[in-house]
Amino acid sequence: MIDNQSRWIEAEGGRVHYLIEGDDKGRPVVLLHGASFNAETWKRIGTMAALAGAGYLAYAVDLPGYGQSSPAQGTPRTWLWVLLDLLKIEQPVVVSPSMSGRYSLPLVTEEPQRVTGFVAVAPVGISSYKGQLDRVTAPVLAVWGEKDDLIPLEQADLLVNSVRQGRKVIIPGGSHAPYMSDPAAFHEELLKFLGELT
Repeated sequence: MIDNQSRWIEAEGGRVHYLIEGDDKGRPVVLLHGASFNAETWKRIGTMAALAGAGYLAYAVDLPGYGQSSPAQGTPRTWLWVLLDLLKIEQPVVVSPSMSGRYSLPLVTEEPQRVTGFVAVAPVGISSYKGQLDRVTAPVLAVWGEKDDLIPLEQADLLVNSVRQGRKVIIPGGSHAPYMSDPAAFHEELLKFLGELT
């Protein structure tokens, strides 16, 4: 077991900070974040501990220019798969809220074989990838807060109806960041989804 640790790596001309916790032989789960948050958020609300406790290896990443990561010279389109290569993370489940859709959607549509699951927490950019969503091969869980006033619920429907295997979960009373308004409900749905993956 890896205790919650802070680590750094150079990627795309910038210094990337990330947290790691869990079973080093467990399925990797990469946690991205929205514009108001950072890697530390996932530690604070207990997501890292919940994943580690269930036998997974959790990585919470500070995106370029956020948290303790410096800005990068690369583009969001390629940044995430470069990072996965550098960290030697093979076929993770990617959890992508809000702004981080700019990083995750290029990966799951252009390099679909790289991931084994995609947890889309009201990510930005779904409609921009409308014509490419059918390329997503991994199972998809779309998680929306009931009271999300930023990304319409229709975007969740567009996503799950476009992919081969997708389902939608609405967190009752949840905000645009439903993992913040009800961490327990979010963790329950996340672990359930992870348990369904082969």
